[in-house]
Amino acid sequence: MTRSLYFVSVGGRSVLNDQQAASYEWVIEATPEQADYLRGLLSLMQEKEEEAFPGYIFPWPDTEEASVNSLYEQALQNVYNEIYQLGTRETRSHLAQYGIVRHSVNGNG
Repeated sequence: MTRSLYFVSVGGRSVLNDQQAASYEWVIEATPEQADYLRGLLSLMQEKEEEAFPGYIFPWPDTEEASVNSLYEQALQNVYNEIYQLGTRETRSHLAQYGIVRHSVNGNG
């Protein structure tokens, strides 16, 4: 299947094929199915963020902040790993340069 350019905003939770539609942080080359998968990861990340929110507002004294964050952090890392896998050379370079991706994925990079 043919890959196209998509413009990804992690903050905006969007994967768009129109560069002018919204602001974005990353550019990827993906099939429509891969773009949909990334949208699903962004949606899951949003869910985990919302689930963790009460822990920030009403923290329990015996609950470490790391445990409140763990599911959200894992979802966020999954998003960035997928962006890295699908990213253009420039996107992959920036992700690696800024230490956003903890390791190269599937030996690519």
